[in-house]
Amino acid sequence: MTSFDPNSVEFQALSVAEQLRIRPLIGLETEYGVHAPANPTANHSVLSMDLVNAYAARMLAEGSAVAGTEWDYGEESPLVDARGWTMPRSAAHPSQLTDEPLGPEQVAAEAIAAERAAGRWEDVPTHQLMNLVLTNGARFYVDHAHPEYSSPETSTYRAAVLYDQAGEIVLRRATEYLAREQGAQIRLYKNNTDNKGVSYGAHENYLVSREVDFDALAAALLPFFTSRQVICGAGRAGVGIGTVEPRFQISQRADFFEEQVGLETTIRRPIVNTRDEPHAWGEKYRRLHVIIGDANLSQYSTWLRVGITDLVLGMISSGWQPSFALLNPVSALQIISHDPTLEATVHCTDRVARTGLQILEYYLQQAQAFWQEQTLPDHRRAEVDEMLQAWQEILTDLSTDIFSTADRLDWVAKYQLIRQVAQRHNVGLDDPKIAMLDLQYTDIDPTRGLYYKLVAAGRMRTLVDAAEIEAAADQPPQDTRAYLRGQAIKHFSHLVAGVSWETLLLRSNTDQRIHRILLSEPFAGSATEAAELFSGNVEDDEFIRRALNFGAGRRKGADR
Repeated sequence: MTSFDPNSVEFQALSVAEQLRIRPLIGLETEYGVHAPANPTANHSVLSMDLVNAYAARMLAEGSAVAGTEWDYGEESPLVDARGWTMPRSAAHPSQLTDEPLGPEQVAAEAIAAERAAGRWEDVPTHQLMNLVLTNGARFYVDHAHPEYSSPETSTYRAAVLYDQAGEIVLRRATEYLAREQGAQIRLYKNNTDNKGVSYGAHENYLVSREVDFDALAAALLPFFTSRQVICGAGRAGVGIGTVEPRFQISQRADFFEEQVGLETTIRRPIVNTRDEPHAWGEKYRRLHVIIGDANLSQYSTWLRVGITDLVLGMISSGWQPSFALLNPVSALQIISHDPTLEATVHCTDRVARTGLQILEYYLQQAQAFWQEQTLPDHRRAEVDEMLQAWQEILTDLSTDIFSTADRLDWVAKYQLIRQVAQRHNVGLDDPKIAMLDLQYTDIDPTRGLYYKLVAAGRMRTLVDAAEIEAAADQPPQDTRAYLRGQAIKHFSHLVAGVSWETLLLRSNTDQRIHRILLSEPFAGSATEAAELFSGNVEDDEFIRRALNFGAGRRKGADR
């Protein structure tokens, strides 16, 4: 196969797993750390709401559009476990109930009430937006005590990086608006812990075939996810949760994981998450919700993270399994993270002790053999080969000289800076200077963030430029349903009554009736397929009619 047409008879004859090896689907979610320097005790839920509302105000003032609307929770199923059961709601932690407005919205509403009762933030409106859907197809909302940006669905590794970076633009625009219009200074950090016992997420989502056995999927992923941090860790000055030991470690998240496999995301965090919430045709697809990763500023780290994970998923979907397992994955996760020399070994079931690098080298060798045998369209072959080469190069460089990768990997770049400052000032890692440096690396303000200063100095490799990222904050990907969602927000936001990843609720101006447009096929709704919806001078009711016909047609196609 040297060309790619998803509507061709040849492509449709492939299994779902084979189709996804040719055309993956990836989305990233980032919860940002938030702080108000002039008001250090400010409620983080209120600050998050301020950011969401500031972004809406800025975009509307500039003549752009957003949809400040309720999230359509009808398609969410956070308590369905991929292993074949559903957790009772009575047994679920409140943070797991993301299928109802009484989750993050209720927490935020209670935060407003508490602030107003205490005599603070008297000017906070009673009703505030909690959720925005953006013209680039992304979601920007309040997730408990954090502003969260969930990127639109993408189908290439580079696009996944681009739209993750666009989230930083969105958050930055919001802080700039607050500073300009209200004089409020809010700092945002792309990190995963406050070093006071709290951790927040940077999640990944990958579409896999429903035919793949989940137990086999989890078993094959455990050694990989445990060792993957060697490439995509964000680095942290400190070991531990509540009491932080003054050492440097590779991953910000490793110390916060307690289980191998499980449904939770905020308590008893598992290395492999079992939430069976596909946000797509459930009979056809499964969404692998990955919660083990760190938030990366480095474009190269993010690119490697999504790329090597997709390549491993492609192998697993064919029935491949590793020849060994870890005796204690949770312990191994932390052992590897706590040793930035990369020399620590973990015990495997074949009685071989391996380093994180050696585990990743094994997965790489298996991936090279597997993907060389795959028949792929030209553009996909180029993407796969480029990722395999980059994977090999980074492992070779880490094995030879860890600091040679400081131009690509977040944890190494941060570690190098910390070592330099500690030596220059003759201080230990428990010195306040080190804690400040650790935090400043993740500041998304380019005038303050140390990562951005490294980029400006030419010391960090980038894959997408500033102009591309700025454009991606407003324009959706062209080849997934994110295009239809984003264009609907851009041109018909006044009709949007609700949104989810696989639905669009439109309210008719004629009779106020709500129409649900199903977009359960993630690749339907691309620029090519959805162009007809927006062509010409389309009136509101005509757009609703076209959207209904589009959704119905794609549903019939899936039912066949």
